[in-house]
Amino acid sequence: MTEQPLSGLYRPSLTLLTDLYQLTMAYGYWRQGMQDREAVFHLYFRKAPFQGGYAVAAGLAYAVDWLENLRFSEDDLTYLGSLRGSKGQPLFEQGFLDYLRELRFTCDVDAVAEGTVVFGNEPLLRIQGPLIQAQLVETALLTLVNFQTLIATKAARIREAVGPNDQILEFGLRRAQGFDGGLSATRAAYLGGADGTSNVLAGQQFGIPVRGTHAHSWVMAFEGEEEAFEKYAAAFPDDSVFLVDTYDTLEGVRNAIKVAERLRAEGHELGGIRLDSGDLTYLSVQARKLLDEAGFPKVRIVASNDLDEQLVTALKLEGARIDTWGIGTKLVTAYDQPALGGVYKLAAMKKEDGSGWQYSIKLSEQIAKTSIPGILQVRRFFGPDGKPVADMLYNTAESLPEQLTIVDPLDATRRRPVQSSEFRELLEPVFRQGRRVLELPTLAESRQKARQEVTALDPSIRRFLNPHTYPVGLEKGLHDFRTQLILEHRPQRPA
Repeated sequence: MTEQPLSGLYRPSLTLLTDLYQLTMAYGYWRQGMQDREAVFHLYFRKAPFQGGYAVAAGLAYAVDWLENLRFSEDDLTYLGSLRGSKGQPLFEQGFLDYLRELRFTCDVDAVAEGTVVFGNEPLLRIQGPLIQAQLVETALLTLVNFQTLIATKAARIREAVGPNDQILEFGLRRAQGFDGGLSATRAAYLGGADGTSNVLAGQQFGIPVRGTHAHSWVMAFEGEEEAFEKYAAAFPDDSVFLVDTYDTLEGVRNAIKVAERLRAEGHELGGIRLDSGDLTYLSVQARKLLDEAGFPKVRIVASNDLDEQLVTALKLEGARIDTWGIGTKLVTAYDQPALGGVYKLAAMKKEDGSGWQYSIKLSEQIAKTSIPGILQVRRFFGPDGKPVADMLYNTAESLPEQLTIVDPLDATRRRPVQSSEFRELLEPVFRQGRRVLELPTLAESRQKARQEVTALDPSIRRFLNPHTYPVGLEKGLHDFRTQLILEHRPQRPA
């Protein structure tokens, strides 16, 4: 078979974007006649990434697109029919493949809007519907939501470090984890706070502003640096940013100024210079001095070179004179935490006779890894100033008491009576019986929401080092019920 690693992959059906065990479990459910039994799953992460205090939800638009196109093509079924077990027999019987041919997504989906600030143990998505369908979508939803939430959070942290006025340009495509890693990372980075990207395909697909300078090879292709700048300016007289560190950085700045003076004489202005190596604080300060003395105070200084929120913070504290930050590798690869660690857990199933719910719980030696049963919703409470003060997880299948109390799931002695009457439910309907009922916001709107939500958090929660823990807890009735289920399922061993 001739390989078609790109054109053969990005085809109409991406239903097989899943792990094999989802299909083997689906087959098992079908064999047992359990495929239509109603179930509820939640997708969530346990701990905010980068040792931070929050995350920014992202990836829902991708998830919605995938779910709306969920169907097994004939090519998919032919491939599944070719799979063999350990003794050479077909892995799946023909009746199951025929069932998959007619399968259409009919679940309810509730989700947290992209750009929403979220915390550990809070469901980002709730899937409710036939067990076989809710199980089959697990892997795809995790890969689509986990990665973009991770990158959006990284970008939000970088925005915190840069501040509200400087520009952030995402330059990471060449270091991204493949084509799709590059595209989805650019989208999530823009949602989280970047202002533009060098990724042209992402610009086309998502409407993100595209920006760029030139490489060292452009300078090296000419006899001298000044000539290289001159020729680039001839091509882009109103949109030139010169990379000045091919040979000697400060001499490069002086050459850029010479060309900038000729541009101005012809009615044009140099856009900026870029520093890509060396002591960025010293070089940016000296470059700013040279530019200002030459009468170019508006020429922007762009910096790149393996930047992230920690290094940006250090450069700011040192007094670096940088206006635009080109962030590449450490943004799109989520440097220092390569995965979010999101999980997808069964929380409830309808009883076989349909009379009510049978709640599920996954136990662990670590209380943080013990799942939360119920059909969960997240209620965010706000103070008099409109800022969030606490989040409460509760079971929508049970009525709430008049006086609400939030219990810390990691420490039952920490309890917080709810005094605020202002709240918002974070999970909102996206699909009902497989039909989309929500008009998704634009990427630009989600980006604006992300900035507003992060800014509304207390600075102690946004800080990078030892952030304060935002209060997230279980409604007391849910906490008590969860404790009861743990005791029922945990073996009682004699001392």
